[in-house]
Amino acid sequence: MPELIKAQRDLWTDQERIIKPIIDEYEKVEFDQRTFYAMEFNLSVKITMWSNGFAFDITGHIHYIDSISDQLRIELLEGEFRRINFEDVI
Repeated sequence: MPELIKAQRDLWTDQERIIKPIIDEYEKVEFDQRTFYAMEFNLSVKITMWSNGFAFDITGHIHYIDSISDQLRIELLEGEFRRINFEDVI
């Protein structure tokens, strides 16, 4: 019986998954401009991320943009940072 319940939960979870949207070149340029502007003026940003079929939002201040490793470092709270890959942003 527990296997049936687990299988049913997995089925419901799989039905809620979304495919990752394709970002075109224009949207990438616009994203770059907005992130640089937000970092320069220390503005709060809300970034939507995609992970394993689900989308979720992160709100914070952009602390650093690492173009070598293609990551953003966002300060969520005072002293709490999170690294986000560019490929995870939708």
